[in-house]
Amino acid sequence: MPVTEDQLSPLIIQSIELREICLPLIHFFETSFGRTTERRIVLARVTDADGAEGWGECTAGEGPFYSDEWTDSAWSTLCEFLGPMVLGQRVERAADVFGLMRPVRGHRMAKATIETACWDLEARKLGVPLWKHLGGTPREISCGVSIGIQDTPDILLEKIRQEVDAGYQRIKIKIKPGWDVSIVTRVRKEFPHIRLMGDANSAYTLADVPLFKELDGLNLMMLEQPLSHDDIFDHAKLQQQIQTPICLDESIRTPEDATHAIAMGSCKIINVKLGRVGGHSEAKRVEAVARANDIPVWCGGMLESGIGRAHNIAMSTLAGFSLPGDVSASARYWEEDIIEPPVMVSATGTIVAPDASGIGFNLNLPRIDALTVRKQTIAL
Repeated sequence: MPVTEDQLSPLIIQSIELREICLPLIHFFETSFGRTTERRIVLARVTDADGAEGWGECTAGEGPFYSDEWTDSAWSTLCEFLGPMVLGQRVERAADVFGLMRPVRGHRMAKATIETACWDLEARKLGVPLWKHLGGTPREISCGVSIGIQDTPDILLEKIRQEVDAGYQRIKIKIKPGWDVSIVTRVRKEFPHIRLMGDANSAYTLADVPLFKELDGLNLMMLEQPLSHDDIFDHAKLQQQIQTPICLDESIRTPEDATHAIAMGSCKIINVKLGRVGGHSEAKRVEAVARANDIPVWCGGMLESGIGRAHNIAMSTLAGFSLPGDVSASARYWEEDIIEPPVMVSATGTIVAPDASGIGFNLNLPRIDALTVRKQTIAL
């Protein structure tokens, strides 16, 4: 039976079940640092002293390219350090779980795997949707899509046309040296009125300022993480020289990073990814910093399965998430997702935040079992 906030007992995690699943993508996804055809995803099911459970997902990639975390490092970190660090510890709320893991430096994607599962568990016990438990507002989330580098420009244009026809409200295309100004120019000529942005995934340097000035004439919503993955200084210099708003992604790992980047003028927009910042509690702090400084934020995607996608939907209901995020339909990525029903996007490019408790979707456990390639339970 659901309980009220006043009746909610302190959280004491009794077990953490880890699974790695292999989930093949319908189409490859290519960025400036490589091509992905299959996702190796770590899932966590946490269970508390009352027998309640919640699910989280690790968003780390298969290699240390987007960040210094990857599937295997996350698995080891969860098994050897974070899991034992959390088990049996008493905290008042899920919001306090991140603090239990502070002795481990970094590894925010691994931390978010456990932390987000605890938020799901707590929302289920309260009998409320996760978005409501996080402090979001009931609304339809505006959705965009991220389209990777393609084999030819014509293929890219056709994929964009498909997504525009499907109703998505913003198109993000990946760029890299040699696949940038000429490609964006073609896209803009073909689609003069769409909300368009470019994502560089740190592929450029300040020596490329002339290139960015060319992009200024193509009416981009934003240019995402053009320079080094851990930089805010050069981004500030670049933003002073171009009109296109810079959006920071990889550089923002903490609320303090957001505070410093905004103070320096390094960006005008921030992409918030649950895994990159360490889970819901830290995401809420980043969102609050940005909102206090009138910096819009949006939810970035990491090719999540339905569990991670459901957590992204909940996060996207927070007030500061005013721009369309990379929270798109399950069917764009997977022949069959691991949640029921799959995430669906309306003809006008929106997702309705679910009313069911927790993440708001049912787990397809037989499918998860079939996809599982390794499993380990950490328990008291």
